[in-house]
Amino acid sequence: MPQDPSVTRRRLDARSMPPVPEAADMQIREFLERAWAESGLARQTLDSYRRDLEGLARWLGPSSDGLSGVTTGTLFDYLARRTGQGYSARSNARLVSALRAFYAQLLRLGHIASDPCVGLTQPKLPRSLPKALSESEVEALLRAPDVGTAQGLRDRAMLELMYATGLRVSELVSIPATAINLRQGVLRVSGKGGKERLVPLGEEAQHWVERYLAQARQLLAGGKPRQALFLTARGEAPSRQQFWQVVKRCAAGAGIDPGRVSPHGLRHSFATHLLNHGADLRALQMLLGHSSLSTTQIYTLVAREALKRMHEKHHPRG
Repeated sequence: MPQDPSVTRRRLDARSMPPVPEAADMQIREFLERAWAESGLARQTLDSYRRDLEGLARWLGPSSDGLSGVTTGTLFDYLARRTGQGYSARSNARLVSALRAFYAQLLRLGHIASDPCVGLTQPKLPRSLPKALSESEVEALLRAPDVGTAQGLRDRAMLELMYATGLRVSELVSIPATAINLRQGVLRVSGKGGKERLVPLGEEAQHWVERYLAQARQLLAGGKPRQALFLTARGEAPSRQQFWQVVKRCAAGAGIDPGRVSPHGLRHSFATHLLNHGADLRALQMLLGHSSLSTTQIYTLVAREALKRMHEKHHPRG
């Protein structure tokens, strides 16, 4: 399978660049610890912040004040350099978010007299529509696992649950066994920023989760108590990358181009199909765990595009 060029570039950068200077490394560590304690940021967000700030620190090189002496002009120069190296607008927008959070904290703690991020603007991002599978493609994907094996039964339950609830992949792989209530048919989800929400399971997802619990989980747990709902053959919670491989393998088995399918694509499909069947946008916002309705509204564009394509294909004057 072709390697993502951005992943390859990050690996090469990490090998070719010197270690993070000690003063900057200490500042970054303190920032991340405070950000986690005060804001409850997700681990993925903290990891992204760390990588972006370490990249800036390596570019600046050793200095006595670490990242404290950076000026607005220096940050503009660094962003321009990244753009020249082919970093995307989305990647640079994430960097700007990390810089704003980092220097806002330094300013609040009195470590700097002024914020160098003032005047730093977010790069404009191209508006892209989520890629959703058709309902028939989702059905084929869900039927792909071999439910005659413990791993296949687990995969079917995970796919059914993700499509039925619209979970983020990070939420799916980290579900504790105690978070699911089969009697009431609901799942308690801990989302971004530690915000909890209750999500209904649906009959089909509940059926497959019940089968997985009854027939497969104890085999995967090896007879030992395990906290996670879904387990690998080693009795551990699967990683996001492992579930990504499950989705790709099942897509190939269902005759779907694996390049068109991702775990996040199932979340998009969940949202798009609900809207196509008349779901309320506010209700969808709650199910997806979006803090802003504007984030959810992009799915109305997806549904509109699908209706336009159907009209063009089937209407005599389309």
